[in-house]
Amino acid sequence: MAEVIAVTGKGGVGKTSVAALIVRALVEADQGPILAVDADPNLNLDAALGVKATDTVGEVREEGLDRSAQLPGGMAKAEFLRLRIQEALVEEKGFDLLAMGRPEGPGCYCFANSILRACVDQLGKQYRYVVVDCEAGLEHLSRRTAGDVEVLILLSDPSVRSLDTVKRVLDLVKELDTKVGRMAFAFTRVADGVPEALKAAARERELPEPLAIPEDPELRELDVNGRPLTDVSEDNPAYQAVKVLLRETGVLEGK
Repeated sequence: MAEVIAVTGKGGVGKTSVAALIVRALVEADQGPILAVDADPNLNLDAALGVKATDTVGEVREEGLDRSAQLPGGMAKAEFLRLRIQEALVEEKGFDLLAMGRPEGPGCYCFANSILRACVDQLGKQYRYVVVDCEAGLEHLSRRTAGDVEVLILLSDPSVRSLDTVKRVLDLVKELDTKVGRMAFAFTRVADGVPEALKAAARERELPEPLAIPEDPELRELDVNGRPLTDVSEDNPAYQAVKVLLRETGVLEGK
């Protein structure tokens, strides 16, 4: 079974950037095969990785419901969905990408969703790591679509409001009894180190000891120019901080 690395936090903290840099670090360390999952309906991870997702799991679900009465003779809905999910997979050198797409609309999607989850779980068995860029809210965890998580990466910008979101994620994980193997917490877009007041606020919320991912002009320039974030230079401070995070959680070796 693949090890699931889930990146979560409130909107705007840099989850997509960190997820893309994690994928690059794993590819660079020859830790594949890797499946990147964009669980945010806004679909940003593909651009950050320099690929284009044309189909999403959400669209496959809708298509399966719309065409349930028009499937080729002898083809079950589950077989159709498995085939379409495989077609929706973006295959790239070093990693593949699957985009989850928009959330559920009106009507009952229980049967289609249960099949889709089984299909995605089956797909994940083909990979060593599955890196999930979670949506801005907590819906992906609250619907239990994420399943068990080997590595949970909690991100916060340097604000108490963002810390409270991280705390809610932890509380929800406990409430849903989601199994988490290892956990890491990092402040993103840090200018001059993490202020002591924020470290104290994190301790009050019983969060792990925070790491720091610095504010980075190179990543910002890549983003502005529409270039993949994975094109960042090897010695980039934010990229090096992400690799420290992966070493702290035992994903990468070394210190």
